Amino acid sequence: MMLTALALLLVGQAADPTGFASDADIRTKVEAMGKAMKLDQGFAWEPVVRDGGRVAALEYWKAPGRPAVHPDQAEYAIVIAGEGTLRSGGTMMGGRQTQPGLIEGDRIDGATERPLRPGDVMLIPAGVPHWFGITGDRLVLLGTKLSTK
Repeated sequence: MMLTALALLLVGQAADPTGFASDADIRTKVEAMGKAMKLDQGFAWEPVVRDGGRVAALEYWKAPGRPAVHPDQAEYAIVIAGEGTLRSGGTMMGGRQTQPGLIEGDRIDGATERPLRPGDVMLIPAGVPHWFGITGDRLVLLGTKLSTK
């Protein structure tokens, strides 16, 4: 009877679905991303851990992108390396949808500007215009999008 109960417990156990990356894993990925980027490449994206459609990914910026809005996704990120600037809030000017879930524009009027350094954390609500500037040779973020639907 005891062996049968133990067998049922063992069969019913699933593998741990937890995604995990150590600090060493992150540092290795950041270094590899930097080396793999072409001279004229301003941005790279690399997933770190996944859970189905949810992903935590590294964003490696060498040049600023365009101001962006994610209408149905909040963006949570921590600065891993480098320094930059976050402009958020205000009004996106010249916005147009460039891919599903992403509106890019020409500029943001009335934004709040914040310096970004390693360890800084941000949570940009869905629908809020934002832009990342780079003040050194790179800005590396580890982040995820949080669906509001």
